[in-house]
Amino acid sequence: MGRPKGGKNRSWSKEEKLRIVRRYFDDKIGQWTIAKEENISRGQIYRWIRKYAEDGPEALENRKKTGNHFSALHTSKSLTEEERLKLIVEKQKIEIERLKKGYVVKGVGASKEFVTLRDLNTK
Repeated sequence: MGRPKGGKNRSWSKEEKLRIVRRYFDDKIGQWTIAKEENISRGQIYRWIRKYAEDGPEALENRKKTGNHFSALHTSKSLTEEERLKLIVEKQKIEIERLKKGYVVKGVGASKEFVTLRDLNTK
């Protein structure tokens, strides 16, 4: 099932998650029933229940998604020497992994293409 194309991902506050998880533990309502009533996937409810059981209510906190933490460094003009070196090391690690898998990247941005090493002329 999934969300409609162009729709936004649904998000729940810690209080909403806690209310739903407590229905499972306190009221002894099954995951399938809660999923239908709350219109949430059973897998999502299962993850919340597991987190709650392992780490308590703090585990249901919403955490900010980090994304690519190197993009800010890459576009920043005022990098410290340590940040610049970390960025270089991470770029080299990525390049090494690509070479291990047998391909290289040609171009940048939208014109970027991945070329297998077999396709390159090695002369």
